[in-house]
Amino acid sequence: MTGGVRLPTIIREPRFAFPIAETMATIEEDLSQIEKDIRTLKIEYEQYFGGGRKRPPSDTQWRVESLMKRYGDRGAEMNYAQRFRYTNLSQTFAKYCEIWRKKLKEREEGSHRHFGAAAKAIEAERAKAEAVHAASSPDGSAFSMNFSDPEREGGKIKELYRKLVEARTATGEKGGTPNFEEFSKFVRGKTQQLKSKKAASQVEYTVSIEGGRVKLKARVSS
Repeated sequence: MTGGVRLPTIIREPRFAFPIAETMATIEEDLSQIEKDIRTLKIEYEQYFGGGRKRPPSDTQWRVESLMKRYGDRGAEMNYAQRFRYTNLSQTFAKYCEIWRKKLKEREEGSHRHFGAAAKAIEAERAKAEAVHAASSPDGSAFSMNFSDPEREGGKIKELYRKLVEARTATGEKGGTPNFEEFSKFVRGKTQQLKSKKAASQVEYTVSIEGGRVKLKARVSS
């Protein structure tokens, strides 16, 4: 006391030489978080497979896997009820992971199949274009064959027929192609007719493509 005046007492807060530890999440809280994250992950995968997400929810899945692994290694710290709950969550998560794995595999294989089909279609179109160009080009690449006696030239008739079918396949023409017997009969009759009419020794048959259509022409060959 000084001069009869009482000074106020100053109370100082205690100082700690170390920080106060934050409260750690309890096992029950972590298990509840795992359960919540599994539900969230299921929704996010449904959005991904439905086209609502561009990428699979890898971050969410990693978080769930990390928590699951942590408590898989700390089973002794849990009581019976907590272990039972953890086991159920673990089985549910494993079941979902297997479903998602299969769907991801099907999605990937489906993309490869789609790509393969597209590549085959492009290759078929390219081959078709090349065949059309070869048969219709002005450099004499159209297929020609001479006949003098078709009755004895069965092999040549087969080759001419094969070229005709190939050309029609290349242009996409589906109807009107005769069977081989009809074609063979036509070649024999037409050859005999032209040889008699023109007093020629040979008849030339040409398979070509004109205006996108297959043409079979026969003319007397000198």
